[in-house]
Amino acid sequence: MTHKRAGRVMFTVEDIDDTLARLRKHGAQLVGELVQYEDSYRLCYIRGPEGLAQETSQR
Repeated sequence: MTHKRAGRVMFTVEDIDDTLARLRKHGAQLVGELVQYEDSYRLCYIRGPEGLAQETSQR
């Protein structure tokens, strides 16, 4: 699922750890840290090799 907000794109994924591992193989980097918000969701920002950032969450 993709959400667009004020110039940002957020992807919601089933397994954020797996997604990060797969994207890192293609040159993506974690921006900051992976954060757990209570028991609700996990969230991080990822920068791709082209320099574009995206928000990624797991619910």
